[in-house]
Amino acid sequence: MKNKVNIIRTTTFLLVSMIMSFTFTSCEDQFEFELPDANSKVDTVLPTANFTYAADIDDFKKIYFSDLSSESTMYLWDFGGGVTTTDQDPTYTFEAGEGTYPVTLTTSDANGASDTVTIDVVVFEPEEPLAIIPVILEPSFEDNTLPDGSGDGRDSWKNSNLGGVIQINTSSTVPDGGQAAKFPGAGDRIGYQEIEVSPNTDYVISYSYRLEAAGGSCTVAILAGGGFTTQAETDAAILQSFTGSAEAYTPVNIMFNSGANNTVSIYITNQGEEARVDNFTADLQ
Repeated sequence: MKNKVNIIRTTTFLLVSMIMSFTFTSCEDQFEFELPDANSKVDTVLPTANFTYAADIDDFKKIYFSDLSSESTMYLWDFGGGVTTTDQDPTYTFEAGEGTYPVTLTTSDANGASDTVTIDVVVFEPEEPLAIIPVILEPSFEDNTLPDGSGDGRDSWKNSNLGGVIQINTSSTVPDGGQAAKFPGAGDRIGYQEIEVSPNTDYVISYSYRLEAAGGSCTVAILAGGGFTTQAETDAAILQSFTGSAEAYTPVNIMFNSGANNTVSIYITNQGEEARVDNFTADLQ
């Protein structure tokens, strides 16, 4: 009887073990081959390659590329001639200069999906902007010639830091109109006016002058920049100047290059004898 009971217990244990083993194995198989949940979606948003570009302001051959791609994590640019880069927003210089260059961008995502776009990059040298023709206010020292119809012929020519205000000479023999600037022999009055120019441009400023007697001089200087307050500053900023001693009205042309300046100043002085100045104009050379 005792052996029979042991046999039944052993059989029962084996049967239970088999059932548990089958259950666990079935569960593992179920999880191993589990289908996607009902709300799962296949990734259908694929990379799209696109870009734009712009030339450097100072060097038209240097092009800045800006990535406009979507759903992308990796980038491969091909500029032709075997030149490539994996930067997202690269810069490339087309040393050959003006022309049309096909540039290809290939983008991809972490799943290996990719997209490619090729755009013709047009490289060209822009035309030089038109240079400014300087405007000289009250150029012939006439009354009421400011843009608003006002002015006494001297309002635009003052700089109290450098000297006194010019006087006005009225005469029918002045080169233009009926008035000219008058600088007494003491040499303590000056004419000063800042004018707008284009940088690195060749200009000519013209005027007429004369002295009342021999032994004196009249100087017109073109200064780089503006805002001058001392004689030392004006001396250091001279781009070009002319000093003359003619006793009859004589036309003068001062030619200069504006350099890196957007502003230059006209500075008039005299020494020894009374001087008259009239009829300023400014133009490109």
